[in-house]
Amino acid sequence: MTVAASRTAIDPQLRRLTLVVLAGAVMTLLDTTIVVVAINELGHQFHTSLATVQWVMTGYLLALSMSIPVTGWAADRFGTRRVWLVALLLFITGSVLCGAAWSIGALIAFRVLQGFGGGLIMPVGQTILARAAGPERMGRIMAVIAVPAMLAPVLGPVLGGLIVSGGSWRWMFFVNVPICAVAVVLAMLMLPRDRDRVPNRLDLGGLALLSPGIALLVYGLSEAGKDNARLLLAGTAGAVLILGFGLRATRHARPLLDITLLRRWSFGLSCAGLFAYAGVMSGLSFVLPLYFQLVRGESPLVAGAMLAPLGLGAMVTMPISGRLTDRRDARGVAVAGVVTMATSVALYTRLEPDTSLAGLAALLFLGGLGHGLVLPAMQAAAYAAVGRAEIASGTTVANIVVRVGMSLGTAVLAVVLQLSLVHTFPATGGSLAAVGRLTDPASRDTLTGVFAGSLWWIVGFAVVALGPAVLLALRGSSQPKRPEM
Repeated sequence: MTVAASRTAIDPQLRRLTLVVLAGAVMTLLDTTIVVVAINELGHQFHTSLATVQWVMTGYLLALSMSIPVTGWAADRFGTRRVWLVALLLFITGSVLCGAAWSIGALIAFRVLQGFGGGLIMPVGQTILARAAGPERMGRIMAVIAVPAMLAPVLGPVLGGLIVSGGSWRWMFFVNVPICAVAVVLAMLMLPRDRDRVPNRLDLGGLALLSPGIALLVYGLSEAGKDNARLLLAGTAGAVLILGFGLRATRHARPLLDITLLRRWSFGLSCAGLFAYAGVMSGLSFVLPLYFQLVRGESPLVAGAMLAPLGLGAMVTMPISGRLTDRRDARGVAVAGVVTMATSVALYTRLEPDTSLAGLAALLFLGGLGHGLVLPAMQAAAYAAVGRAEIASGTTVANIVVRVGMSLGTAVLAVVLQLSLVHTFPATGGSLAAVGRLTDPASRDTLTGVFAGSLWWIVGFAVVALGPAVLLALRGSSQPKRPEM
């Protein structure tokens, strides 16, 4: 094998690292959605309100969001191997405690602990693989690491539904333990010792601004359609704190995150594209399960399973996208992917109350084909402008961008759908339970139109994501060489 071929081949060591990261990432990402179908069951078991039980999900997401900003510094300061193991142990401990929770307050507290561990895992895992892969193999590695993130919204509700319908809700958390224990063993055996640690001091001022800022912004956006006062107050406070961090970071010698990376053409455009595209995926994950339950009368388990074709389609094209990106620097692949996804959602807007489930599944499979093309190309393009010493910080910035984009996408669709329901069915006050009781043909036909209208907003997110993808494709060949990895 020539030297050039050896640099582009996926060697056994890189395969082992990929296995380690996937083993650790899969359950932590599934846990973001696995509890969705168990909300009613938890409320019944703990004799508490839906508003309180909702914090089982919200607490996890907020803790996850707050821990992401520190991952770049921690990976550089202590090494990716140590941080990876600590994150897994935090997640396992939180899982065991959640499964043993004796009250709703204890469950929420232990979900927060779980979230802190889970928030560290994905960025650190991406950092490990990006450093090991180098620019020649980045597309294929990003295709692999995107699989858990893509499958989580699809498989999480299905797995949660199977567990709740077949046994105790506690197994939603206990099931994490053996899988993550295997991940810990694999990491101890296969992850190399850290050699390039950087003894940076933690930017406490930046952390005090950014972590609460992200948490408040995500929380505020999660209240969209439910409590507009909280949306405005928490969202504004979060945005102000994040802006304050940005101003401080440009003047600080060693900021928590190097946000100047966003000024680089490839990285900045990729993050902009990922931000808008995250809204597409979170919007679909929010709207479609509600459509299948309210309009089609399906169970939560079936509604979750109907998203599976999206994941299956992505599994077909992700390997293709990774190979094209590595061999040809094919950023144009992202353009094809976004256009395909936008086409799929646009066709979905032509819903009829009696449209066959098979036809709807076929459209989602088409969207999945596009989805599989987008993420590897966009993520590889982001890393094209990042040197080895900047990977940890760049990975953290990209993960924050995606997290906020997902929250914004869900918030926009929640507000749009809520306003449409109130306007169309004023007697219901926009209550989902009241709307679900409207089973006459005329109401179902009108409700189908409401959901079709909300899907056009998702098409709009895709159009916004298309702009950065096109610019990357047009300018990709003229960019300066990526920094030395």
